[in-house]
Amino acid sequence: MKITKLHDLYFKEFISANEISTTVSSLAEQLKNDLPPNEVPVFIGILNGCFVFTADFLRQYKGNCEISFVKLSSYQGTSSTENVKSLIGLNEDLSGRTVVILEDIIDTGTTLQEIYEIFKTKNIKELKIVTLFYKPDVYRKELHIDYIGKSIDDKFIVGYGLDYKGYGRNLPAIYQLTTQPNMKNVVLFGPPGAGKGTQAEVLKEKYNLIHISTGEVFRFNIKNETELGVLAKKYIDAGDLVPDEVTINMLKEEVNKNADAAGFIFDGFPRTESQAEALDTFLAEKGERINGMVALEVPEDLLVERLLERGKTSGRSDDMDESKIRNRFNEYNTKTAILKDYYQAQGNYYGVNGVGSIEEITQRLSDVFDTL
Repeated sequence: MKITKLHDLYFKEFISANEISTTVSSLAEQLKNDLPPNEVPVFIGILNGCFVFTADFLRQYKGNCEISFVKLSSYQGTSSTENVKSLIGLNEDLSGRTVVILEDIIDTGTTLQEIYEIFKTKNIKELKIVTLFYKPDVYRKELHIDYIGKSIDDKFIVGYGLDYKGYGRNLPAIYQLTTQPNMKNVVLFGPPGAGKGTQAEVLKEKYNLIHISTGEVFRFNIKNETELGVLAKKYIDAGDLVPDEVTINMLKEEVNKNADAAGFIFDGFPRTESQAEALDTFLAEKGERINGMVALEVPEDLLVERLLERGKTSGRSDDMDESKIRNRFNEYNTKTAILKDYYQAQGNYYGVNGVGSIEEITQRLSDVFDTL
């Protein structure tokens, strides 16, 4: 579950891609079972919204069929008050054929009724109607709908072919209109030695945000022997990785302790795609979202030089051995690459040049933060 911004509005995930896939498969199976053996139906997709549904439906339909797409058009007839309806794209001879209208969503039913009346003049054998979504509260026609995938409330939705001002048709799930999030939540990433900690301290003051560092959260819970800290220590002492669930629950507690915050800078979390998904779900339940992943980008060789120099005074053994340093970079790059793809798919990844003075880098980061 997540919240996404389209144009000037925000939408919350409502129906998952997996649920849609299951529903489409069920509709295709029901129709195939109801048709006579060897029947070759003609599927008619009503553009624009149904193109995704139609494509998936055809892939799930286990039988021979034909497909055509049409669009309802209105134009003035021979008199100034005459409004004539026609279907653009309907060139097939449908005489004696079974025709199946595929709709992505049916609400009032006005357009569907008009299309149905046109098809009645085509001397067809039988007409069936399949819709993925149906809004019973606003449906105003007597026309029978043969197959309904899912009945939903009368709320505006986008995704899976449906759009808002042209946006959102390519979303794999269905999203429902929601209120605008109040927080500015940023995932801050940077390789070892990039100065991420320094920048986080500056940015949290500048934007009045709470800085949540995974390392600090772990140390606090373990030191204070909280229930989660004791559990995490058991895994650490056994040489095992702390499960995502424990880490996520620690982060949830930190967020819940600061429910009135203007937002959060997440530092060191998420580290995996499953953690990123869990964070999205957790925030969406609160009507909030991750505004962006901001990553400091610095050439590796420059960072190695910095860390080796730091090791001369820090006393950290992992800052004194170049092979250990490069292993840390390999781990970072592997994890970042996965998360970069995840947030780029949402349009929420921002790479920032991390070379320069602290002030210069802060300004570049601020330029990004100001747009989030």
